[in-house]
Amino acid sequence: MPYLDRDGVRLYYETHGSRDDRPPLLLSHGYSATAEMWAPNLPALSAERQVITWDIRGHGRSEVPLDPALYTEDLAVEDIAALLDGTGAGTAVIGGLSLGGYLSLRFHLRHRDRVTALVLCDTGPGYRRAEPRADWNAMAARRADQLERDGLVALGASPEVRAAHHRSAASLALAARGILTQHDADVFESLPGISVPSLVVVGADDKAFLAAADVLATKIPGAVKVVIPGAGHAANIDQPEAFDRAVVGFLDAL
Repeated sequence: MPYLDRDGVRLYYETHGSRDDRPPLLLSHGYSATAEMWAPNLPALSAERQVITWDIRGHGRSEVPLDPALYTEDLAVEDIAALLDGTGAGTAVIGGLSLGGYLSLRFHLRHRDRVTALVLCDTGPGYRRAEPRADWNAMAARRADQLERDGLVALGASPEVRAAHHRSAASLALAARGILTQHDADVFESLPGISVPSLVVVGADDKAFLAAADVLATKIPGAVKVVIPGAGHAANIDQPEAFDRAVVGFLDAL
């Protein structure tokens, strides 16, 4: 199994399909999910373009260190850059679901020269105002507390979580406190300056992220929004064929 060493923290990743002259598609999963959440989509997405998936640090088959300093948004963003380097990709289509989509936007903010397009699934751009950001961070802290108290059972049984296999509730708690939390409005404020083709996908039943998808589609110039009927937060799992059509159609038009 392929691993990338990041200063002693091993990251699990997979490549699917063959590399050609087109930039690969790198997909990041949501918080408490793993790369396994993309399994229903890989046959279609990798048919004509290489796809890279990975387990965010503290998740799944990646390293589960117990040092809080090893769980930060900055480190997760640089993990994406290291994965591109490790797989020989100078640039890529960068995408993800939920936390993975937010990290994709943060990656674009820091490494825009390496991003040829964005695929943002059931995600949001963070918060412009401090008060809702504090509410989000309080939610992340509660998730961490629950994991420390109850173990992996605290994750619940959402579709992307059911597809995941984790080794440590403690590392997921650290990821909630260090990676899931947000600290500024930089991503939100960066949206009007995004110039690469961008696809916004959201499940019609993903009530918590419908408004966020509208914000992304409105503020990112030229963004294409697709609402998938009969799908919740894990739109790619709930309606894989519709999700695949949306993403493949977007990629084919690049």
